Amino acid sequence: MSERRHPNVINCDEVPQNEMKKGKHQILTRRLGTPAGNVGLGASLTEIPPGAISYPFHYHCAKEEALYVLSGTGTARIGDRRVAVRAGDWIAYPVGPAHAHQMINDGTEPLVYLALSTGETCEVVGYPDSNKVAASAGDGKTTWVRQIGRTGESLDYWEGEPGAQ
Repeated sequence: MSERRHPNVINCDEVPQNEMKKGKHQILTRRLGTPAGNVGLGASLTEIPPGAISYPFHYHCAKEEALYVLSGTGTARIGDRRVAVRAGDWIAYPVGPAHAHQMINDGTEPLVYLALSTGETCEVVGYPDSNKVAASAGDGKTTWVRQIGRTGESLDYWEGEPGAQ
């Protein structure tokens, strides 16, 4: 790789492509925000192959997200709706269950979009299809807490605490 033009300028071919495959979930991403110096804003160039779907249907309790479709066509699941999307579409995902989301490539070409998100380092994510909830916290470099469980499962506040019996 050649020397960068500026620490805050990066080209997508200057960052590694990450591939995630889990059944129909197939996602290729290139993180752009952090390598270019963003602290409070995340950005990834994302590609979903034809016939594949993105991450599990989910909503955020802290992070706001948005997508800008660069090429291809597909379907955005947003709450209880399915919306056809194409190049040039901006998709806003505010926080909360009403904005649970997932991208589906039901087209014949790769669905490519720029994904943006705010940079909260403490987050709770709900997964309506699988009745899960995930909690994570850290400082942006280190994750201190990462827990995934079923919605509704809960421990008593005092369970296991020394001196609480």
